[in-house]
Amino acid sequence: MEFDLSKKYCYYFKQISDIPRGSRNEKAISDYVVEFAKAHGYEYKQDDVYNVIVNKPASPGYEDAKPVILQAHMDMVCEKNKDTVHDFEKDPLNLYVDEKGWLHARGTTLGADDGQGVAYMLAILDDKDLKHPALQCAFTVMEEIGLLGAKNLKKEDFYAKRYINLDAGGEDQTCVTSSGAARAYITKNLHFEDNNDPSYLLKIRGLKGGHSAGCAHLERGNAISLAFRLMEELKEQYDDIRICDIDGGLKFNAIPRECDITFASKVSLNDLQAAIKPLADAIASELQYSDDGFYAVIEETDHFDQAICLADSNDIIDYLYVLPDGLRHRSMAIEGLSIASSNLGIIHIENGQLFIGDLMRSALKSHGDQMIRQFDLLSKQFGFDFKINDRYLGWNYEKDSELREILRGVLKERGIEMKEESTHGGLECGIFKGMIEDLDIITYGPISEGEHTPEEKLDLASFDRAYENLLKVLERCK
Repeated sequence: MEFDLSKKYCYYFKQISDIPRGSRNEKAISDYVVEFAKAHGYEYKQDDVYNVIVNKPASPGYEDAKPVILQAHMDMVCEKNKDTVHDFEKDPLNLYVDEKGWLHARGTTLGADDGQGVAYMLAILDDKDLKHPALQCAFTVMEEIGLLGAKNLKKEDFYAKRYINLDAGGEDQTCVTSSGAARAYITKNLHFEDNNDPSYLLKIRGLKGGHSAGCAHLERGNAISLAFRLMEELKEQYDDIRICDIDGGLKFNAIPRECDITFASKVSLNDLQAAIKPLADAIASELQYSDDGFYAVIEETDHFDQAICLADSNDIIDYLYVLPDGLRHRSMAIEGLSIASSNLGIIHIENGQLFIGDLMRSALKSHGDQMIRQFDLLSKQFGFDFKINDRYLGWNYEKDSELREILRGVLKERGIEMKEESTHGGLECGIFKGMIEDLDIITYGPISEGEHTPEEKLDLASFDRAYENLLKVLERCK
């Protein structure tokens, strides 16, 4: 199979693949969409972060139909193989089709996430013969680094109450819910004092970790939480445990696999090891089906001349011991779906200050509000400063959806039973739902694999079929 550029969506996929469009580098692709809108005589708006909204009037006979928002993000994840020479700031993607009909970019990510959706929208805007209601095509930016572009959109720029998110795949499925999220930035200024006691290192290892959305329901161990569970045990047995350093986790949205806590104490190494062994064995038993590789060790380490004062050390240990983490609520409507969780993702000490990063996810605003309130109260009790940044709302499952039934009917005519998928991760759908409360939402797109890696590929036969299905959905939105 060739990449047939006579098909408008293939042509536009090639066009946008020639334009570098990594996150925070979307001005060129945004300006391309603006020039496209001007050339076709469409009303458009480009905002100060380079989101673009292009409005296309209804086809003849559809003037009274309820309008529809189509939406995709213009940015892509920029990853390449080590031996690939490619500058994502200026080089076009090197596209090719393999013998099985999959589109690739040689040695780099393809950007089908979400170039497929951008190409579909440009093709629809370019085709004057299609049947559809009035369309608002929203091209967003910075989705891959936290949905930042969508957060900048304004409610007053949208008049449609039906919304098709094209940042999706599978061809035979649609998503029906996603979570909102809030990042908690928790800090505490520390008081250090001279240390003449031996220094020890507690290490947590052997955990599987994973994405905090996709793995929340698997009850995997959190290295930071487990480390402070063991530290609390030491503190209960010995009254001189003072923390020197902490380093755990890497990302807000990743369940931490490792955590190191350096501390000072007059207690001997043998006694410290004996003190944590029963609890470490108990934790290993608790995690035998989720993290069978877990282990905890205490060993001697290089001497630290400074240690955090005993009062601050006790507050840190107690706070991290009681701080909630992991799964909070499961869906009663969708089997296996997490709808509220928190992830203690990062902890470190730098420049005399303790930093803790926690990511809270919730499909329902009320669950998110509750978690934020709990964290705030706990933080005040132990003298921590608690702030929320980057919050966006979720999209909760709704039993009735006109758009979903239209898509179901289109797929059924092709002999396909539509699947309803759900995610505990964040989608731009949640931001749109937060702006437009009574919005009817579906997601749709072709089959692709390997997103965010140089193995990313797009099934061109599915690219054809999904486009035709999308046009049929629009045609039936009367």
